[in-house]
Amino acid sequence: MACRFPSLSLVFCLLLALWISGCTIPERRTAAGSHHHDFIVYWPVPAKDNELCLAVKDNIDLKGVVTTAGSQYVASTSLPAAHDAACLAIARERHVRIVGKTNLSELTLSPSGINDYYGTPRNPFSKLHQIIPGGSSSGSAASVESGLADITFGTDTAGSIRVPAACCGIVGLKITYGLVSLKGVFPVEPKHLDTVGPMAKDIAHTVQGMDLLEKGFAARYAAAVRNKPLGKQIRVGRLYLSGTDPKIDKAVDDALSRAGFQVVPLDQAFKAKWDAAKKDGNTVAAAAAWMSDQKYSLKWGVRARTTAVILLGRILYPGQYRKALERRPAWQHALHEEFKKVDLIALPTLQTTPPAIPWFGRIALLEARVLNIQNTVPVNLAGNPALAVPIPLSHEHFPLTSLQLVGPRLSEAELLNAGRIVEATR
Repeated sequence: MACRFPSLSLVFCLLLALWISGCTIPERRTAAGSHHHDFIVYWPVPAKDNELCLAVKDNIDLKGVVTTAGSQYVASTSLPAAHDAACLAIARERHVRIVGKTNLSELTLSPSGINDYYGTPRNPFSKLHQIIPGGSSSGSAASVESGLADITFGTDTAGSIRVPAACCGIVGLKITYGLVSLKGVFPVEPKHLDTVGPMAKDIAHTVQGMDLLEKGFAARYAAAVRNKPLGKQIRVGRLYLSGTDPKIDKAVDDALSRAGFQVVPLDQAFKAKWDAAKKDGNTVAAAAAWMSDQKYSLKWGVRARTTAVILLGRILYPGQYRKALERRPAWQHALHEEFKKVDLIALPTLQTTPPAIPWFGRIALLEARVLNIQNTVPVNLAGNPALAVPIPLSHEHFPLTSLQLVGPRLSEAELLNAGRIVEATR
């Protein structure tokens, strides 16, 4: 069945670059203590220990540990971090147990979550075939689902928290751009897109994770719950996108109905703006791979697929990157105007169920497909927060899909309150 790609030229370049890079079959290499490849470094928790367990994506500096960014080359040529990343300050202050550094796509550049060197974390819905865990925070999502961590910190440039959360059936929060410092975080597009955020099995733990990133957040969340304890007090704009599996659209509509939200369908004019922002966001993210990672493109140990993505950014950077950023203020304004009519916007996180990893052959079509089905990057381009929360799905292989709720800037507490209502009515 043919896919409707968000940007024909972008996806054509990606396919061409990945085709040139040659066949890629994941090596399934197991790092010591990796636990189904969820972790690159793991420190087991003592028996009967009831402390809160935090895991950290391995593109975030942890003092005394090498930050690998999921790359054999980076791991073999880097010294241990001299300092913690700034986003760990509150967790350290509160003596939270950090149980390890989680696996990820190499240099955070793959939306599928595949890692050819450290192995690919196992999607909990995998049976006969390995289903993608989603990237790039693949190990972060898988370690939460498996119970090895209560909370993980991931990063989100174009969907890297929400996509794996959706694939693995957990909660993921992409925060407002600029809310949490990126100092000590391996960059992709820190000037416009990159954020750090919490991932957890439920809303309550996601709130705890957010409180470890922003002081006073738990109190703000409690205030949001008091202010609007019921779904009927929240206006939700429902965005329908072309190419979405009807079963997933129905699952989203049913979840919104059970929650009792005031649902307002959004018009075609806004849909067109969303679609345009998706193209621009993908362009900015792809070009950023070249700007941040060009020094790795020809290094021994960097996988050919990763090099291909970096070289795609080189193609897009000279002309399309700046044009996409020039259109960004208009998109931010359009979203701001929409939030004068509704409190939040609802749509699926993914347009289909997560695809399987092919046993043999090229991964090019898989990566392009994941890029196409994720509904995340317009939020990053705007700088707004968004929450991915699991909801029931009537499907023979997948009991869950993911609802994405998008909010105005700095509305993380309100998003999690709405997520609480969805979760309670699931």
